[in-house]
Amino acid sequence: MSEKIIEVSGLQKSYKENHVLKDVSFTIDKGSIFALLGSNGAGKTTVIKILSTLLKADGGSAVVNGFNVATNGGNVRECISLTGQFVAVDEVLTGRENLTLIGQLKRLPNLKSTVNEWLSFSRLEDAANKRVSTYSGGMRRRLDIAMSLMGNPNVLFLDEPTTGLDPQNRIAMWDLVKDLARTGTTVFLTTQYLEEAEFLADDIAILHDGKIIAEGTPRYLKEILPERGLRLVFESEVKAGSAIKLLNENGISADSIEQNLPSLEDVFLTLIDEKKEKNQYEKI
Repeated sequence: MSEKIIEVSGLQKSYKENHVLKDVSFTIDKGSIFALLGSNGAGKTTVIKILSTLLKADGGSAVVNGFNVATNGGNVRECISLTGQFVAVDEVLTGRENLTLIGQLKRLPNLKSTVNEWLSFSRLEDAANKRVSTYSGGMRRRLDIAMSLMGNPNVLFLDEPTTGLDPQNRIAMWDLVKDLARTGTTVFLTTQYLEEAEFLADDIAILHDGKIIAEGTPRYLKEILPERGLRLVFESEVKAGSAIKLLNENGISADSIEQNLPSLEDVFLTLIDEKKEKNQYEKI
């Protein structure tokens, strides 16, 4: 059985009359990549702020790496790191100087070699001694994440890490996140890109109307929609032609059968629409 590193139960948060989180519950396996999906304003950032101790919940409970975020905030902060939607780097300093500064603040040993390791990991060796003001958006984001990772946190929170990046830099960021998971870091990310969640995440939760309306692997989420039929795949056009002729008579063995699953976008939009219809019905 997988070890749970984050456990959230019945989380609630309101801003005056706006009930952003009504009853949010989910768990995350240690060393996995978890994606929280939701429309703009659904409360994704609010969840991250609560789990990273930046915001207090109104109700429910959240445990990160064995520590309750409400009563053991200091312990939680020691084992996590957060990269927000906006890059937080010093543009006047070089990439190396940014990393060195964070290392000094965290009092890390062997700082020079540690900085070199993170420059290599984030693929910034060639630009290490250049001012960050000369960096592209993707380079700044990679430096931002490297700064967050210094000290090797157990959990890294990434709040929409690829927003504003071009396709090439987005793919580079995906590779970086995959590398993190392979080293044992648990990654919690929010994203508005469905293909990003499908490519990266081991598990996905969909947040809507203050609740998690679906949770599971990308394949599981696709399978919960109504069956969309099967697709038969044949080795040759001859077999395909024979199948059309004989299918209604005696049938024919297919070389493979694949379930015709919907896209993750289909799942997201269908679940959101179903929830809206249910809410409208209940108000009648």
